[in-house]
Amino acid sequence: MNKLEQIALTKIKGVGPKTSRTLLAYCGSVEQIFKTSKKQLCAIPGIGEITANQIKSKAYLAEAERELNFIEKHNIKLLWIEDADFPKRLKNCEDSPLVLYYKGKASLNPERVISIVGTRNATAYGKKICNQLIEDLKTLNVQVVSGLAYGIDIQAHKASLKNDLSTVAVLAHGLDRIYPTSHREIAEKMLENGGLLTEYPSETNPDKTNFPARNRIIAGLSDVVVVVEAASRGGALITAEIANSYNRDVCSFPGGIDQEYSAGCNYLIKTNRAHLIRNANDLCYLMNWSTEQKKPASKQLSLLPPELSKDETVVYTYLAENEHATIDEIALFCDWPQSKLAIILLELEMNNIILSSPGKVYKLI
Repeated sequence: MNKLEQIALTKIKGVGPKTSRTLLAYCGSVEQIFKTSKKQLCAIPGIGEITANQIKSKAYLAEAERELNFIEKHNIKLLWIEDADFPKRLKNCEDSPLVLYYKGKASLNPERVISIVGTRNATAYGKKICNQLIEDLKTLNVQVVSGLAYGIDIQAHKASLKNDLSTVAVLAHGLDRIYPTSHREIAEKMLENGGLLTEYPSETNPDKTNFPARNRIIAGLSDVVVVVEAASRGGALITAEIANSYNRDVCSFPGGIDQEYSAGCNYLIKTNRAHLIRNANDLCYLMNWSTEQKKPASKQLSLLPPELSKDETVVYTYLAENEHATIDEIALFCDWPQSKLAIILLELEMNNIILSSPGKVYKLI
């Protein structure tokens, strides 16, 4: 597929991720979007004359060509939403970017991903529990995602590097710069066992409005979002709210009732927006993560219920081979939208074929 056209689609004024998905659904491919007539474009729901004129003007092509030259010169990988190496967890989110720019060596589809977020004004308490959490997760070989910001973000990246865990930073600007600049050295080290990821092209400044949008990617990449420290308002709470909307698990460390940077964590727990955790063991219990090796394929495969549909058989077979799995792990394997998977899981549960446990974990009965 033509990378120039993929980039060009993101350069059209008034065309965001959701509108782009609509265009793809009606036109069939990114190439066909640019070949479709103005009249046909105007007939697509949500695509009016102004947007159709923007698409047909092709004024954005020169900008797309500059971006293509930039990523090729700096060995930046362009990830299109239909590519096999595009993050599958994020792909299932309805407002996922269609294009990501990535520099690094780590896969964005590892077995386990934890996003760690928190205040930029991390206290000694917050840094301590962040370090301890990551140290205790080392044997699970999780990938740690955060935002390279001051405070808890950079602490999570540093602790991951120290414990040889893959760590990915999601940026609110282009890959032609690092913000804050004081974190450049850490960012460069992350390229060896992690990476830098953004939806923004080069020459994009770290504007204030970019950070909430960036947070949806941090949430969408993960199996679970952990809020270490947070005030009553801020980006960490936004990320937690988005994660809940994506049907991701959210966990939070409690803090003193008189501590400013524990107020947000305590609020998330109080309002059932996050599970209370005290350590890595609590997190692993919630997520049903274990360091034990997977057992051979279950003999239950030979007892496959005859009344299962084709889709139900896919889920049944996966659970028989993996003993138990979270809804995100199953969605990742099946490559289905969670809305479709949720219906199938409910049907299997109602028929007493599978059992659901805390943390949206499923296993065969």
